[in-house]
Amino acid sequence: MGIILWIIFGGLVGWVASLIMKTDAQQGIMLNIVVGIVGAVLGGWIMSGLGEQGVRGFSLYSFLVALLGAVVLIFIVRAVRRGE
Repeated sequence: MGIILWIIFGGLVGWVASLIMKTDAQQGIMLNIVVGIVGAVLGGWIMSGLGEQGVRGFSLYSFLVALLGAVVLIFIVRAVRRGE
C-alpha cells in the first residue's frame, strides 16, 4: 500500500510543478509521476545540503520540498532542451 501512496504523492507533486512551470500540456500522468518522484529526491538532496531534512512521510513540508525539487528539475530539463 505504501508504494501506491508514494506514486500518488509523486503524481500530485509533478502535476503541481508542471502547472507552476507551465508544462502541463506537454506532460502526461506518467511524466508527472516521474517528475514528482525524482523531484522529491532532488528536493531532499537540496535541503540536506542546506542542513535541513528532506522528504519525510506525507506532510505539507514534504510536499513543499518535493515541489521545490520538481520545479528545479523541470527548469533544468527546459534549459538543457533549449541548449540543444
